[in-house]
Amino acid sequence: MATVAFVLHTHRPEATALVERARSWLVSRHHDAVVLGDADAGATPVAGGAGSPDDEPTVDLAVSLGGDGTMLRTVAWAAPRGVPVLGVNLGRLGYLTEVEPSSLEWALDRFVTGGYTVERRMMLDIAVHRVAGGASPVHHLALNEAVVEKEVPGHTVRLATSIADRPFVTYAADGLLVATPTGSTAYNLSVRGPILSPRLRAMVVTPIAAHMLFDRPLVLEPDELLGLTVAGPLAATLVVDGVSAGSLEPGDHVACRAAPHDALLVVFGRRDFHAIVRSRFKLSDR
Repeated sequence: MATVAFVLHTHRPEATALVERARSWLVSRHHDAVVLGDADAGATPVAGGAGSPDDEPTVDLAVSLGGDGTMLRTVAWAAPRGVPVLGVNLGRLGYLTEVEPSSLEWALDRFVTGGYTVERRMMLDIAVHRVAGGASPVHHLALNEAVVEKEVPGHTVRLATSIADRPFVTYAADGLLVATPTGSTAYNLSVRGPILSPRLRAMVVTPIAAHMLFDRPLVLEPDELLGLTVAGPLAATLVVDGVSAGSLEPGDHVACRAAPHDALLVVFGRRDFHAIVRSRFKLSDR
């Protein structure tokens, strides 16, 4: 017997209807189904809306019902727990989702009968060290990217970077983006960063509208510790996978490296990443 948890975009009525359809299918086959908290509320979803891990059921599969945003929240919940994630596309692009709504029961049947594989994707560990207060660092998980960007419109932010604890360069820019290979086709792509095959393990560092001659992206090894310190005089803001993680004051430090947990994505056959890119961008031969 399997326990399947559903994380849904609560503003999509079709997601609620799909959960009820899938729940009936599972229960009729003697499996369990639970619904997690709202993945798009900005916080990591917790089973039943409860705050304690002790309240959570043991889950064999997490199903994301929404777009890539819902998928990102689902993965942030599932990865530390070692739970594989199946994405059902109710959004527009669907880079991360595996199946369409009409195929959900087929996908659930494949999962409970073992007809699937798990694709591991590198995630980022983002540790925020505050200059004031001396508190322990706050950690965030990112499947796509973390962005330290300006807080005041019309101004740049100064970010002093280090690689492996050695000073590198101080950027004057609208921001600095640190992406995984999975996230290389998200915000990173829109600021002209490189596209990486998603099964690689690397960090892409891309300046956003840099006001300096050195404005090229960097590709780092996953375990090379990248440090970003707000050099002032203006504050910055940190955004992790599209969700605000708060303001950063001058002197605050953000450390980025490969996370100890991988995202575990359920797939049915090997995904043709380059075919997905061609399809999403409507590329054709000339």
